[in-house]
Amino acid sequence: MTALPVLILGARSDMGLAIAHAFAAAGHPIQLAARGSAGLETARTDLALRHGVEVTLHDFDVLDRDGFDGFLGGLPNLPEVAVSVVGYMGEQAENEQDLAQAALVMRTNYEGPAGILALLANRFEARGSGTLVGVSSVAGDRGRATNYVYGSAKAGFIAFLSGLRNRLAKKGVHVVTVLPGFVNTAMTEGLDLPEKLTAEPSEVGAAVLKAVQKGRNVIYVRRIWWLVMAIIRNIPEAVFKKLKL
Repeated sequence: MTALPVLILGARSDMGLAIAHAFAAAGHPIQLAARGSAGLETARTDLALRHGVEVTLHDFDVLDRDGFDGFLGGLPNLPEVAVSVVGYMGEQAENEQDLAQAALVMRTNYEGPAGILALLANRFEARGSGTLVGVSSVAGDRGRATNYVYGSAKAGFIAFLSGLRNRLAKKGVHVVTVLPGFVNTAMTEGLDLPEKLTAEPSEVGAAVLKAVQKGRNVIYVRRIWWLVMAIIRNIPEAVFKKLKL
């Protein structure tokens, strides 16, 4: 029986490609989905040659809600695993002043990913199998002054994934929530990030693959982030609002 592929939504990102490599190395065919997917031809060739699996390219725009059904209908087959790694942080100062920019951040990090996973969930439920993976962020664990627009969208996505996991628990479909923490990607280029808290994209790829194989529910890519966020979540509000976080 031919193995069903793994769909990567947001395949142009460093984390998306790293996740694709992790699953391809484990023998899974890969579907790479992103805007302007033809630009991923080099990545497609590299994945196929390096791991000996079939890799296909598909145009996908997370902001084009009306195009979701057509996108899924155009896939050569329904994937066994679908991973949403779509994300856009923007600049907090701009997000505070420009409602259109804030809406773009919210739609990119919550509305779009939740919408496409909702459609995939219905298809997986009808089939009775599959795994959905949502890559969110520790920023969704508590709103902070420095990134609360982005964090609020990620928080919404975390709640959506939690509810979806509960709904599908007895339907043969599993849902994994991934909280990466800092990751050394193009999005964080130039930022002074602490080494112990900063993962490489390959770590994210390996963590997502392991979470799917082990049936994990919620994972922090570097375990230390669980402790960090547990502390941050439990700081009293009266103290928290005095901190520069």
